[in-house]
Amino acid sequence: MTTTDSGSFTADLLAGFVLADSWIAESSCRDLDTAFFFSDDLDDIGSAKLLCLSCPVRGRCLDAAVERGEQFGVWGGHLFVSGKIILSKRRKGRPPRKARPGDTMPEVEVPEIHRKLVAV
Repeated sequence: MTTTDSGSFTADLLAGFVLADSWIAESSCRDLDTAFFFSDDLDDIGSAKLLCLSCPVRGRCLDAAVERGEQFGVWGGHLFVSGKIILSKRRKGRPPRKARPGDTMPEVEVPEIHRKLVAV
């Protein structure tokens, strides 16, 4: 997912992708500001993952991100940090006594083929 100054996909950016990546036109995020897919904020990450869960091309997005060696961001509903899939992330600092509503990210099943990328 590449962004422009306006933050959304454009035809010239999509032209840079291989024709095999025509699935991008079907993605739920194709016309969105993709900044929240690369945010460190848990609320943004959770929102990005929720959008991915309803995306019809989520699997293809994840496969393409792995093929490209994406290092950061939410791809196909999975959070990548340093090229590894992170299953859970918590806010910085001391955990609160009572969990906040945005502290839990949506859980997304990692396909068997990509489980080697899960950070332990």
